Amino acid sequence: MTIEQSVALAPAERANQLIGGELTEKSLKLHLDGLPGVDAVGLEARAADLGTRSIKTTSKAWALDRIIGLIDLTTLEGADTPGKVRSLVAKAMTPDPSDLTAPRVAAVCVYGDMVPYAAEALGSAGGSGGIQVAAVATAFPSGRASLPVKLADTKDAVGAGADEIDMVIDRGAFLSGRYGVVFDQIVAVKEACRRDDGSYAHLKVILETGELTTYDNVRRASWLAILAGGDFIKTSTGKVAPAATLPVTLLMLQVVNDWYRLTGEKIGVKPAGGIRTSKDAIKYLVTVAETVGEDWLQPQLFRFGASSLLNDVLLQRQKLTTGHYSGPDYVTVD
Repeated sequence: MTIEQSVALAPAERANQLIGGELTEKSLKLHLDGLPGVDAVGLEARAADLGTRSIKTTSKAWALDRIIGLIDLTTLEGADTPGKVRSLVAKAMTPDPSDLTAPRVAAVCVYGDMVPYAAEALGSAGGSGGIQVAAVATAFPSGRASLPVKLADTKDAVGAGADEIDMVIDRGAFLSGRYGVVFDQIVAVKEACRRDDGSYAHLKVILETGELTTYDNVRRASWLAILAGGDFIKTSTGKVAPAATLPVTLLMLQVVNDWYRLTGEKIGVKPAGGIRTSKDAIKYLVTVAETVGEDWLQPQLFRFGASSLLNDVLLQRQKLTTGHYSGPDYVTVD
């Protein structure tokens, strides 16, 4: 498809409001390609500076608890079983059985066919205001499937009780400049998140930034995901290296900050993959607070996609309480 072709795209309220007129492949491409280029040196320098910020010991306890409350506790393996998912849910509800003051995580993230087991295990601890069930969908992690298959995948997970859907974009289409294809698929998946009662499961759009090659592409993909209706933009599947990095997350936060200044609407951000220590997670908390403000440090607007991060946070948390580190048997092995 060339830029001269004005093929109409699926309707999306945000894009229509921002771009105006009839939304076409041409108008979308002109908008995305017209975004200012990213100053890579400045971005990385800013991320490095934020990464050196320290927090006081009195603030560290707050930070560790906040990290726990922002985690999407994840298992996405081919060997996942109902029993493993139930164990994950038990850990999500009671991260530290020896210290019941430890907060619960924000969500558990599983494959779509594991959603019923997660929802059942959560019981009254799930639902609105509780631990959410997030499901990956749309042929995760590759995204290589037809649109009907992706939509069926999404509808199946929502019907099984998923509160949130983590979809992957078609990186092949994006990198070849077919932004309209990616846009229309996100719009369609968003509609597939609609429940029978008219409410919607929240939609996180995974960009797979490790495959997007440039910061300019990350910026374009972030804007594209927001314009098409994403509630969150997410860095990675965790299956491709590099996964989440501080500069990329900073850039995505800058995009949602620009969107907020432009429209007054808050979009969430989820770095996922490679964040394994509380030290690293605290760098992300500082970056969020300094870029979009502390209002974003809540599960509705920021998440960590992680499997091993929780264990390190629990060990650090106990160190603050007792003055020493526990042995490796203190936390459960994921």
